[in-house]
Amino acid sequence: MSTRTKRAVTTAAALGLILLATPGLAEAPSDLQTANEALITRIVTGQKLSPAQAEALLAGFAASRRIGQGNPAVTKHPGTPEACVERRAAAGLSAEPNPEWEAICGAPWMAPLYDPQTGEPGGATTCIDQFEFPGLPCEYPVVWAQANQAAALCESVGKRLCDAHEWEGSCAGALEPPDYRFDLGAGVDGATAFRRMRDAHNAVYNSKKTWAYGPAYQGGVCSTGSAKSPNCDGGSWADCGSNTYPTGWGPGCVSALGVWDLHGNAAEHMSLPTRPEEMASKGSKTLGYTEMKGSWFVWDAVRAHEDACRWRAPYWHGTRVMDPKSHGNYHLSFRCCADVATEETQPD
Repeated sequence: MSTRTKRAVTTAAALGLILLATPGLAEAPSDLQTANEALITRIVTGQKLSPAQAEALLAGFAASRRIGQGNPAVTKHPGTPEACVERRAAAGLSAEPNPEWEAICGAPWMAPLYDPQTGEPGGATTCIDQFEFPGLPCEYPVVWAQANQAAALCESVGKRLCDAHEWEGSCAGALEPPDYRFDLGAGVDGATAFRRMRDAHNAVYNSKKTWAYGPAYQGGVCSTGSAKSPNCDGGSWADCGSNTYPTGWGPGCVSALGVWDLHGNAAEHMSLPTRPEEMASKGSKTLGYTEMKGSWFVWDAVRAHEDACRWRAPYWHGTRVMDPKSHGNYHLSFRCCADVATEETQPD
């Protein structure tokens, strides 16, 4: 067992006392609180978090009475984590993170982002979670986090929310240079800049759509066969179950760069910068505007919009990512990115 893993196990063992003393978490409904306590311990161990990161993660969960894997009272998951483990084993998928990638990314279960035509994993400067948050295989995605809360949860585990082009590259199988038309946002408000830049981007990619699993849309490949709760009509906590699958459920729903569930399961928060200084990939903490990536768990029945890798969504529930009133709901999750430490960025 590595030193980092031993530290994470020790940290997880000490979490019981910390959890009892976390007021925000205790304010959550009792069944959600119990589920979150177990989930947080699994995240700390699986992500090999430090004690400081574990405390920051707790604070992130405590920021909301709803953040978790869905309202336990109404959520009906179509598959169990145990069945997911069996499915992945039957498909020959490892139950352990890729050690080469972990060495590059500095964290388990992350994939290096690069363009296979011009580089290799070792040359990547950015990595992305292979699975929706909590970033571990065979876990239900964490939902009900607002965009600002998602950014805080990423930061708590030493990562950040991704820029839109990073998510798109992980899906399409090649990270391309940022293509944000910042010139179209000059002199206009953020919402107008968002729409102009989005339209210009989609005009480029409308004729060359791709999906993580191939060049054409396919039903039944990803986690898209679930159903909405019978009384769910507008996204309420009481009536809308987060009827997601465990992450990595569909062995074929993976991109060429090794990233799962970019279609189906939960939709995902991402940041769309409208100015250079809003790019998370350039170190911004203010970030851009919320963009919802990917489809969700009812996609086989309800195809409400495009689902291609480089398609950018309309200004749905549009706010700045860090707006305290940014959107969160029962089928919306997120995944995190991390910048790769290089010789230039290593501290002296």
